[in-house]
Amino acid sequence: MDGSIKVGEAATTTPAGLPKRAIRNIALLAICQALTQGSNTLMFASSALAVLTIVSPDMRMFANLPVTMQHLGVMLSVFPASLLMMRVGRKIGFRVGSTLGMIGATCSAFGLGIGSFTVMCVGGLLLGYAVANMQLYRFAAVELAPSQYRAQAISYVTAGGVLAGIIGPTLARWTPDLWVPTFQASFAAVVCIHAIVLVVLGFIEFPRVKAEDVAGPQRPLLQIVTQPTYMVAAAGGMIAFGVMSFVMAASPLAIVMCGLDKTEAPITIFVHVMGMFLPAFFTGHLIQRFGVFTVMSVGGAILIAGVIVALAGTTVWHFRISLGLNGLGWNFLFVGATTLLTTTYRPAERGKAQAFNDFMVFGTTATASLLASVVLELQGWAHLNYVALVLVCVALLIVGTFRLRNPARV
Repeated sequence: MDGSIKVGEAATTTPAGLPKRAIRNIALLAICQALTQGSNTLMFASSALAVLTIVSPDMRMFANLPVTMQHLGVMLSVFPASLLMMRVGRKIGFRVGSTLGMIGATCSAFGLGIGSFTVMCVGGLLLGYAVANMQLYRFAAVELAPSQYRAQAISYVTAGGVLAGIIGPTLARWTPDLWVPTFQASFAAVVCIHAIVLVVLGFIEFPRVKAEDVAGPQRPLLQIVTQPTYMVAAAGGMIAFGVMSFVMAASPLAIVMCGLDKTEAPITIFVHVMGMFLPAFFTGHLIQRFGVFTVMSVGGAILIAGVIVALAGTTVWHFRISLGLNGLGWNFLFVGATTLLTTTYRPAERGKAQAFNDFMVFGTTATASLLASVVLELQGWAHLNYVALVLVCVALLIVGTFRLRNPARV
């Protein structure tokens, strides 16, 4: 669906071939990605540590529950969010997400203020809808550029996370102690970020909803999701996000448990987020040149390298390098999986096809986030990384098997 291309627009293309209007819209969408991902990174870096200030010692293993509730909120929101956009368009749908992001962050701040773990969890659940919308940015990017630039559009919007890697950790480092209670200012910052996103969305020219995009020919959902290509793409996305979340969610707690200063957590998260999003400037080009399955396989290998570094020691540099490699591996595997997924459905099927994929991805992510603090508390950092290693090996096995059976797709 080339919503940004119109007759007579050929003269307004860049040397790379992308129409200038597409570049503008993708750039604005990347800014929204950066801001929303930045607020999400801030939540990852601060939420569990904020919980530790209000819960008893026997509840420490559930410190990641508000983040897990956020992932659960994503899982529950992907279908309504995607189907809403099919009906009313991307702009209104994304703005609904930003509004719920403000409400959720306000709820989390209020819960921390009154010392209520339950209210903080409710806030995390509401924030999940905003994060579900953010995950749809990558699919919206496809609709803003010509079809031959699908991988690049996804990659460029994902690259907005580079700015997120600066915004999130910086706010995580400077906002916690702005006022009492500690970390409440961090949640207030999330409210402000979603308000800015709400404004920026108004300047993006999303394609209008067309009748054929809603009422066009559709296959049953079961037929779509049981395609081998769809299953490989979904499995790649699930394992990429699951492993990334499993390791990242535990890292701030692991840093403190290993005797390092809590101020190291935002630095490590910064390195991790740079690993996640900085490569996105060229991941699309790598996919176009070497093939999506090669990039996905390299991503899995890099994730394994991150585990090896994590198992080698617990100094600040072991944490930084392992989390950086974890982010880089996620980028290759996830961007590759998303690109592959966009080849498996028709325009009228995109709402349910994208929603089912994200439902599975963030169901996995929610489970991984919940188990992260439990496994860390009961078994330690090393065992957590062994679990991550097994999951990555499964991903490589799936991609490798598909490549052998479908050499024409490599």
